[in-house]
Amino acid sequence: MKVSIITIAFNSAGTIEDTIKSVIAQNYPDIEYIIVDGASKDHTMDIVRSYGSKITKVISEKDKGIYDAMNKGVGLATGDVIGILNSDDFYADEHVISDVVQAFENSGAEGLYADLVYVNRELANKVVRTWKAGAYRHGQFLSGWMPPHPTFFVRKSCYEKFGSYTLELKSAADYELMLRFIHKHQIAMTYLPRVITKMRTGGQSNVTMMNRIKANMEDRKAWKMNGLHPNFLTLTRKPVSKILQFLKS
Repeated sequence: MKVSIITIAFNSAGTIEDTIKSVIAQNYPDIEYIIVDGASKDHTMDIVRSYGSKITKVISEKDKGIYDAMNKGVGLATGDVIGILNSDDFYADEHVISDVVQAFENSGAEGLYADLVYVNRELANKVVRTWKAGAYRHGQFLSGWMPPHPTFFVRKSCYEKFGSYTLELKSAADYELMLRFIHKHQIAMTYLPRVITKMRTGGQSNVTMMNRIKANMEDRKAWKMNGLHPNFLTLTRKPVSKILQFLKS
């Protein structure tokens, strides 16, 4: 099984090297690594180029935002399974992709997700909160559940059948895609019960409470554009579940 890993970057010179190192350190032999840069103005591309052939494909050009960049990466990917690792994130250890592939092969699933920890932006070894996703049961999206997108791997055939990231949404297109794939089209899912990704705090939808409110409005739009109807408390429970992560950490 060939695995394509896509990293989206823009002015990421301060963090992207950790991301790259975590990918090229994987002990799984069949990885296609793709970096899609949005025409960075800092030293991001100098760092990327310094890794030469260890990165399979690189493009650097202006785009319409992170989801446009993700779509470009998906279009370039030739792997059986695709995962997206943003330039603020990095894998927890060198066994991540081996474990992901084994879980796909054992389950025959179309999609996989795992657990994630948020870490301090400056002190990457300091865990701020833990996102323990838990095993999926159909209908959990109605309860405000979603898997951590940086741990989400899905077969390329799902993108071909059900489409890529919508550019209509600015911060919730990852939620919309997983809602569409998992809840609407009910792709077969499996859960890998361990932390595979470390994510630095300060992501686009988590920086301020106002951004979180805007993201919640987009979550509502994600349901509507798929012809789906959330329960009364669905979109209230989603941010509450994030607050509970702090209490459990």
